[in-house]
Amino acid sequence: MLSPVHAVIEIARFEFAALLRRARLAAPLSTQQYQRYLSMQYHLTRGVQTYFMRAAAHKDMARRKALRKFLCAFANEEEQHYLVAANDLAKMGLEILPEPVDVTLWHAYFGQIVDQHPFVRLGAACILENIAGGSAKDEIQAALRAPFLRVDNTKFLVLHQHETLPHGEQMLAALEAAHLEPMHVAELEAGAKLGAVMYLRMAEWALFPGCLTALADPIRRHECSIEERADIDQLDMRHVMAAAG
Repeated sequence: MLSPVHAVIEIARFEFAALLRRARLAAPLSTQQYQRYLSMQYHLTRGVQTYFMRAAAHKDMARRKALRKFLCAFANEEEQHYLVAANDLAKMGLEILPEPVDVTLWHAYFGQIVDQHPFVRLGAACILENIAGGSAKDEIQAALRAPFLRVDNTKFLVLHQHETLPHGEQMLAALEAAHLEPMHVAELEAGAKLGAVMYLRMAEWALFPGCLTALADPIRRHECSIEERADIDQLDMRHVMAAAG
């Protein structure tokens, strides 16, 4: 049933691998690129739990209680991931950069559509949770060999390799088991296509600081509240992993 979504995932993986390869062949991964990547992920995943809770509340989930339960559990698992990205930056003495314009556009679009069309947002989630696999996996492993990367500043990357938490497979399995209608699958496919395009633009922004969308980078610095800074500094990965248990 989800073959159209799987097809978009494979295209996204191919394009992501090509982007990573282009960056790798141009120069070794730099701390600037890594700072941009983690900053992008911080802004992308901050508040992510609200999307899945809002999707779970949709009336089409009333007869799909297993999918609703999965989405609520998934929201709990993903909720603190933005802190992981921020903590990795802190371990390197790097600040969180301001939100890239493509992340702003992501939240503006999906934030206003998820209540009425949750499967569009779930299609985008299928991309986020699966794009690092398949043909992209080898390129990500090559990037992880950069000399400045250590155990204490790669928690976000390792977590999203999905070796211990196979979120991508779990998301697709939950959707496959939900006995979706054709209109749901069409929305998943549309969301996957949108998610692929928007995420690849974000990845290009991270890897190529001179790209076109970097022209829209805010001048102001990102400021964390005192409470959030404490949450970042006191991050305990045991609590993050426990949420997935």
